[in-house]
Amino acid sequence: MTLSKLMLNSGWLIFAYLLGSISSALVVSKIMKLPDPRTEGSKNPGATNVLRLGGKKAAIITLLGDILKGVIPVAMGRLFHVPELELAFIALAAVIGHVFPLFLGFKGGKGVATAFGAITVLSWPLGSAGLIVWIAIAGLFRYSSLASICATIFISFAAWFLLSKACLLPLAAISLLIVLRHKDNIIRMIQGKESKIGERKKNDEKTLSHTEKHC
Repeated sequence: MTLSKLMLNSGWLIFAYLLGSISSALVVSKIMKLPDPRTEGSKNPGATNVLRLGGKKAAIITLLGDILKGVIPVAMGRLFHVPELELAFIALAAVIGHVFPLFLGFKGGKGVATAFGAITVLSWPLGSAGLIVWIAIAGLFRYSSLASICATIFISFAAWFLLSKACLLPLAAISLLIVLRHKDNIIRMIQGKESKIGERKKNDEKTLSHTEKHC
């Protein structure tokens, strides 16, 4: 690999990481004059916390922003004919940016929405299949965290048939990162304490302080 190509590849990765580091939750909260999601609610800068603090409209905008953080760098890479393997690493960089954002002291969200956006541009059949799995698991068990974990693991295996084998490494890294970010959710599911989708909270304040986000 030539020095110029190495620098170009590094530039794509840095761009994806920095874009991923922009907190959609924080931007939306400031524009809509909502409480700071880093200090209120669950103290997690994610769409679920914004939903609780500001309602559906703010949460949907936040979710779309998180998805676009994955879509934009991979789509731009495609526009400039970046090879598939490098696109997969660009997707990984965007997710890392969301999970460990430079601008928020490396304390970010779970990376699910950003990963979905990036993977869908990388391979729309793969992204669509992951979304179907998420909807199916969420509908059956009503756990957003479980749906996210199952969908991301499924994507890693499905990539074997839909992408080049070299792409398995960055996609597996994305899946592993998302699963690790859900470790507290896994523990709560085992203990029977994890909140279900649409479930009313008996003690809202207590739940907000202990519930992790899934975006």
